[in-house]
Amino acid sequence: MNPLVLVHGFMGGGSQWKQQDPLRQNRPLVALDLPGFGARADEAPLPSIAEHGAWVLQELRSLGHGRFDLMGHSMGGMIAQEITRQAPDRVDRLVLYATGPKGTLPGRFEPIETSIERARTEGPRATARQISATWFLETEAAPEYAACAAIAERSRLPAIIAGLRAMQGWNGEGALAGFTCPTLVLWGDRDRTYPWPQIHALWQGIAGSQLAVVPGCAHAVHLEWPSLFNTLVDRFLSR
Repeated sequence: MNPLVLVHGFMGGGSQWKQQDPLRQNRPLVALDLPGFGARADEAPLPSIAEHGAWVLQELRSLGHGRFDLMGHSMGGMIAQEITRQAPDRVDRLVLYATGPKGTLPGRFEPIETSIERARTEGPRATARQISATWFLETEAAPEYAACAAIAERSRLPAIIAGLRAMQGWNGEGALAGFTCPTLVLWGDRDRTYPWPQIHALWQGIAGSQLAVVPGCAHAVHLEWPSLFNTLVDRFLSR
């Protein structure tokens, strides 16, 4: 059985996937922490989405994983697209979750430049808490907000700026037509970061891809409605 590799998003961490533990019943899970974030917050961040993709592929080689299923959330979804472009022979099934093919993030809750300026003037902790709140429909009142914000707060200013610049400088639209692995595009219809045009571009850009839209969820469906999220992912991977 292929492992499912989980790639977290901006200011995230591998521990944010704890509510996906039921997926282990049918496959191993590999929840990575990207350099500069989560458990690797002390490490130097990477400057581009392409370099994140290459880093993940090397990390998986070092762990002994050849072929794998892959799920990326938000910025991690951009990285997952890069991984699929760089090593299509290693990705069996792909889940692109709350993400899009454009790093400029048109329609985001605020422009990337505003987030960069906020991080510089208000500091990384305040930026982490403010951005984390946008991931949930109920913002700071969401049950999972505090734990998510605590992980985001580990991110230091260089990693925050590097992550935002990496997204800003990336565009994966041209690679989508070359994806041949079965793909699920998954999205919460109240997402404040990736509006419908980004999701539609993925769904229509990848031939034969499937679409799952979860109502009444924002950017963190896997935490807002984990049982449904896990069912959708497990059903897709098990077919």
